Amino acid sequence: MASWFYASEGKQQGPFPEGQFRDLVAQGVVRPDTLVWSEGMAGWQKAAEIPGLIGGGGAPPMIPAGGPPMMGSGGYAGGDGIGGAGSLAVDFGILEFTWRTLVLLIGSCFVIPVPWLFVWYTKWIVSCVKVPGRPNLSFTGNAMAMVPWFFGFIVLAIAIGFIGSQLLSNLLFIVQLVLYWLLVKWMVANLASNGQPLGLSFTGSIWAYVGWNLLFAISIITIVGWAWVAAAQMRWFCSSIEGTRREIVFKGSGLGILWRGIVAAILCSLIIPIPWVYRWIMNWFASETVLAPRGSQAAM
Repeated sequence: MASWFYASEGKQQGPFPEGQFRDLVAQGVVRPDTLVWSEGMAGWQKAAEIPGLIGGGGAPPMIPAGGPPMMGSGGYAGGDGIGGAGSLAVDFGILEFTWRTLVLLIGSCFVIPVPWLFVWYTKWIVSCVKVPGRPNLSFTGNAMAMVPWFFGFIVLAIAIGFIGSQLLSNLLFIVQLVLYWLLVKWMVANLASNGQPLGLSFTGSIWAYVGWNLLFAISIITIVGWAWVAAAQMRWFCSSIEGTRREIVFKGSGLGILWRGIVAAILCSLIIPIPWVYRWIMNWFASETVLAPRGSQAAM
């Protein structure tokens, strides 16, 4: 069954199942001049313009699958829906970033609060990401899911530290990468929009994840090669996220990462510019991450 959205006082409401949405029509909540959107529609339309919606007829005919266009100030555009293309964006206040980051860093020194601090911080940073067609992005993960991984790793690290074996230390590094891979899968699976799970999944294999991280570590030796490896790894990461009708494509180049990395390192050495540099870098990575119609990646 189709899910419906409608606009009320400049805000997007929904999604609503077909039956519930038609109840809203019957109750007069959704009026003939109300802007509405459902899967398959190219953009927002007035309810009266949808065949069969006002008047109790059958469901409107479905045209190419799409997603709710982002609601802009004073209107609703149709170019950035699920069926169209659009890049991500990040927006947060410098003061809020500063105090939240300080709380995270100071609290992490006590070790035990780390899972709760990580989830708290992630919920905030995810809410700052703007995704075309997916309003009010949020993270729904629970800190308790991290507790077994986190404290299990700490116990293992302490045990290996007492033994002092180089072989076990290398094993610990591999275990750490496996835990990061599980963390990525868990985070992607817990993304939601308007309170509804997005149903995304990270399908990259553990072997590919370990391989990319080892390649990145080796590329550091080349001084500049790391940037191109980082760009390729980002493209692999984006292509490994499934569950959306759009392809997630990272368009950033190794050169773009390299010069920004150098500038960021120089500015961060001055300490004070760190929040601005962090926002600048995040905005660039977001702007280079595009949601495009399926099959368009080869042409990009």
